[in-house]
Formats: sequence, C-alpha cells, structure tokens
Amino acid sequence: MAKSEKELELESFHKKTWKQQVWDYLVITMSSFLYAAAVALFLDPNSLAPGGVTGISIILNRLTSIETGTWIMIVNIPILLLGIWKFGIRFIISTLYCTVLISFFTNLLAPLGAVTRDPFLATIAGSTLAAVGMGFIFKAGSTSGGTDIIIKVIRLKFPQLKTGMIFLITDAIIVTASAFVLKDIEKAIYAGVTVFLISKILDLVLYGQDEAKLFYIISDRSDAIAKRLLEDLDVGVTYIQGKGGYSGDEKKVIFCAIRKRLAPKAEDIVKEEDSSSFMIVTSATEIYGEGYKSYFSEKL
Repeated sequence: MAKSEKELELESFHKKTWKQQVWDYLVITMSSFLYAAAVALFLDPNSLAPGGVTGISIILNRLTSIETGTWIMIVNIPILLLGIWKFGIRFIISTLYCTVLISFFTNLLAPLGAVTRDPFLATIAGSTLAAVGMGFIFKAGSTSGGTDIIIKVIRLKFPQLKTGMIFLITDAIIVTASAFVLKDIEKAIYAGVTVFLISKILDLVLYGQDEAKLFYIISDRSDAIAKRLLEDLDVGVTYIQGKGGYSGDEKKVIFCAIRKRLAPKAEDIVKEEDSSSFMIVTSATEIYGEGYKSYFSEKL
C-alpha cells in the first residue's frame, strides 16, 4: 500500500540526526529574522500588504493600535490550531517556532522605521528579503504558517487544485482589500508586484533555474546519440518504442529533459551524430524527480 504524505514526512523526521535538526532550527531562526526585516523595514512602513497573513496583519495594524508583529501571531493562532488538528502537533512545532520568531522580530525591528520611503525600492528589497527568508524556511522543512497551512488543508480536500493558483486567489483578495482599507491604489499595485516578485524569487531559491527543454529524437543512430548525451552532458535518457506509420519499421525514440543552458549542446550532438534525424524540442516549466523538484514540493 502506498504511504501517505504524512507517513513520508514522519519517516523523514525520524531519519534526521539531532545535528541536522539543530541546524534546521538555526536556519529557521536566521530566515525568520530575514523575513521579519523585510516586513518591518520595507513593507509595513510603506503600507505594502503583500498577501497572506502578513498582508492581513498590516491591514489590521492600520485599523487598530496593535503592532503588526502581534497581529501576525494573533491571526496565526486559529490557523495553527487547524494545522494541529489536521496534521498533528509534530508537524506544527517548527511552524509555531517560526511564527513566534517572525512576530517577535517584526515588533523588535519596527521602531527602526523604514530603510527607504521609495515604494519601488521598498518593493524590490522587501520582496527579495521575504522570498529568501521563506525559501530557506521551506528548505529547513518548516513553513511560516498562515495561508501555507490553509492551502495544505484545502489540498487535502481538493488535491486537483494547484497550490500556486490558490495562493494567487487569496493574495489577490488581500491586496484588493488593502486598496480599500489603506485608500491608496498605488500602494496596492506595488503590493501586487511584491506578491509576484516573492513568488518568482521563492521559486529561484527553492528550485534554481529548473526550466528545461524536452527532446524527442528519432534516429537510426539512437544508441550513439543516447551514449553521447549520457557521457558528454550527464543527462538521463529514456527510450520509447516507436513504429513508423508508413514504413512499419520499429524505432527507438529518445526522450530526455535537459536544462535550458545545455539544450544547444544537445542539439549539436544530434546534428553531429545524425544530421537527418527527426527531432522535436519543446519547453518544460515544471519537472519533478532527481535533479529537479521534489515530488512533494508543491504540497505546502
């Protein structure tokens, strides 16, 4: 019987040594500080509400006298309780730790004020710091709480829904609400740009430049081409059995995913080995497996 995601996470937890766990918590601590700095020094003082619990907390701060960092903790409490109910306390401990730190560091840094009052610079710097912080939090096996947990719960019920799409919808609602509450459409637009930049930079931190090209190669010299792809470029190659519709001849179709920067070299290899081969090259924006994304990387 296939193991559930929860069982796989539990196995992964037990496999970690105490040194690895200590290192993970050190990473979470430093990354929470980076994220809090993004909020306290760039986003919050410039009234940029970039979606998620952080965006909600910035909006609530403008409606009350309660600090943004405190609101981050308050809003997260029912969400964390939901997470404990659905996934168990073991899977929420690191998230609770991360949430408390972000709340504490945000309030600690807030009195320093804005590093810049230029909304464009605040958007760029805030997005970069927030995304880098979030990325390393995720890499350490934790989350920053908030909508991450809500989306994880939604995906348990509706696994066909894409994580990115749910994030986009929730963030769009929060950014739109900020335009009405803060009465500043320009700041809301910058907040929307912040959401977009965080998403792109976060993907870069987590997965690197994993956009790739897919090659389908039909050739009478498929073995020679496959050998060079394996040896020269160190890429995986799969054979697909094909049959010519007109000739009826059996063919080995080479199928492989190659990182974008290596694609020109792969094309040269095919041309050198068989200039009369038939080759289809197409783009792949998401690849899961060894050398690319984890199979569970989207299940936040």
